[in-house]
Order: sequence, then structure tokens, then C-alpha cells
Amino acid sequence: MNAIEIKGLTKNFGSKQALKGLNMTVPAGAIYGFIGGNGSGKSTTEKLICGLMPSNGGTIKLYGKDYTNPDVRAKIGVLIEAPGCFPNMSVWGNMMLQAANLGLKKPEEEIGKVLKLVRMEGAAGGKFKNCSLGMKQRIGIAMALLVLDEPIDGLDADGMRIMREVLTNITKDKNRTVLISSHILGELEKIATHYGIVRGGRMIKEMTAAELDEGCRTYIYLQAAEMNRAKALLSCKYSRVEEDESDYIRVYDEARAEEIVSYLYENGITVSEIGTSKIGLEEYYMDLMHEKEARR
Repeated sequence: MNAIEIKGLTKNFGSKQALKGLNMTVPAGAIYGFIGGNGSGKSTTEKLICGLMPSNGGTIKLYGKDYTNPDVRAKIGVLIEAPGCFPNMSVWGNMMLQAANLGLKKPEEEIGKVLKLVRMEGAAGGKFKNCSLGMKQRIGIAMALLVLDEPIDGLDADGMRIMREVLTNITKDKNRTVLISSHILGELEKIATHYGIVRGGRMIKEMTAAELDEGCRTYIYLQAAEMNRAKALLSCKYSRVEEDESDYIRVYDEARAEEIVSYLYENGITVSEIGTSKIGLEEYYMDLMHEKEARR
């Protein structure tokens, strides 16, 4: 069963069409990375899923039922941009309000569990306004069960590690589904099982983590004496040769490292370092965006 199924979703804000027939499928138990630039329609889609605004067309189903079904709505937790908490109340007090809103039968017990899950049990008695940005995000995640928008914004390295563990655990151990959008694609790549890439209000690609891995091109990276001349020579032989931010030359064609070393040596250039790697999610996304832009 799919946790989320969206077909032909449209949303207008005056004369601007934010969503243009968007389709989306999120399998149950997935960590679905929802990716797109600013203004692509991510947050609008998430707010529509959560019932925070009406759509202009299309359908949204959650676990096979219409998204307005009260039984389904009661099982959804939300964190969009920032947690909505009262600053002068304690963390525990805010959690109790959320528990009352959800109608939990054993609120103290449930709150204790989720605060422990996000490593925030020690901050329960403190006021929300005194928490750091990273702590506030972790409190928001404690309140959220399904839809997360930028939940790792403001977290330090240790906070990100904790969030990766939390999100992975709640899908495996708690049988839950996570829809998460983030601009920090390197972190998203470490946990996501599925991806959806949206642009201009349309879904342009959905794939599993395994399909992403298969689609990511490999390349040979190298450093050599006379880097400018080496790059020029390689550009004459191979169709795509680039220099990255770390001052390495990358050759994306199907070439062997030994072949490149021999070719440069024959032309009087010694290679000091060479290896093979594969592009990550961020580069895959940027390549896809450039490809779409070139077709326009």
C-alpha cells in the first residue's frame, strides 16, 4: 500500500499556478526525499497534503483513503518550516497541548517516549524560547510523525546524526512513513529510500535510492603536473572533461585510469593522483536541472 498517492494536483494563488497537475507516490514505510528549488511547489504540496489549504483540482489519498478522512488525519504529524510552539511555555507544556490536540489517551507516557527518541528528555522542563534552533527542530520532529519540511535546518553535525537515526528508526521500528524536504541533499542522501524531484509545480522524476545509485554517473578524477595543459589534452580525447571545486580534473567518459595515465605520460605530463568515484544526489539533481533548462 502507498502512504501517499497524488494525481493531477493543481493549486492557484491568484493568477499564479503553483502546482500544475502534480503526480506523486510515496510507498508506506518509505523515507521520501522531496527535492526542488525555491518556488518549485514543495511546501505548497505539503500544506495541501496536511489539509492546511484547499486545492484547485486533483486528488490526494493517504493510505488509500481521501486525505480529508478524519481517521487518516488523526495519524498525521506535521513540521513545516518551524514548530508552532508557545515560546513562554515549557517544552513539556507544548507537548501536552499537542497530545491534547491529538486526543492521546496516555499523554505523559507518549510524550516521554518521543522526547527520549529525539534525545530531548533533559530539556522538558525548560521554556521553549530558551532552546537553540537545533533543539527546537528536534522538538518539532517529536511532534511530527509523517510530513517534515526542512527538519535539519539549524542542526549541527551531532544533531544531524541524531535526526538521521531518529527518522530511520521510526520507519523501521514504528512502521511509519516520512516525507521530508531539505536543501541539504548530502544529508538527505544518507537516509532516503525514495526520491521525488519537483520543478515548476510538476513532478519531473520519482525514483528509489537504488535507481538513483544506478543513474549516478561514475567519473575518473586526477591531479597532474600542468593542470591546464592536462585538461586541454583530455578535452581533445574525451567528450566531457571538467575541473571541480577541489581542483581535480574529472573525466566522465567510459575511460580507464591506466589509459588516461598513459595518454598524458605520452604527452609529457605526469599524473600525481588518480581514482574513480561517482556523483552524489546533489550533482545528480543539478545535472537534471541543467538538462531540463537546456530543453526549454
